[in-house]
Amino acid sequence: MDTRNEVELIDRCKAGDPQAWEYIVRLYSRRIYNLAYKFTGKHESAEDLTQEVFIKIYRSLNQYDAGIGELSSWLMRLARNLIIDDYRKRQRRPNDSSSESIDEHIYHLRLESDTPQRRVERKERSLQIRAAIDKLSPELRECVVLRDIEGLSYQEIVARLQIPEGTVKSRINRGRIELAKVLHRMKVV
Repeated sequence: MDTRNEVELIDRCKAGDPQAWEYIVRLYSRRIYNLAYKFTGKHESAEDLTQEVFIKIYRSLNQYDAGIGELSSWLMRLARNLIIDDYRKRQRRPNDSSSESIDEHIYHLRLESDTPQRRVERKERSLQIRAAIDKLSPELRECVVLRDIEGLSYQEIVARLQIPEGTVKSRINRGRIELAKVLHRMKVV
């Protein structure tokens, strides 16, 4: 979507056009839900948080400036900040029952052939991969996570990090190579 269409879409939302707002929600709800789920670890909590984020986004539509960046970057940056704020609030309340580990929910849709041993192995592998990603340099880790875990396009990463596309592609490539080496040294692959 080009900038003109984004501005028109936002203007329609601000004018009260429900179809324009529904289009934005449909376009971004999955990404925002996935991000919320990574921080909450619970389906219900992620759904609630996603709804809260969209309410706050709707109330913040007047702050969108097409001259600063794309709508997708602005929305996801706002969503990320709101979700991180929620996460920090929950961290201050350690007795909150919604702070269950995400690992307990990752494999809630199991195959019939899934065994307890396979679940343990997958959980261990998931922890090993997370540990390997943490060993990457910050700039490589950030690009790899944005591309391979959050599923952002190269253009979205360029907009978010404000670096050239060639640099983004190079960091993703180097990050993947380095990650493969780390996983090999850890005997994960």
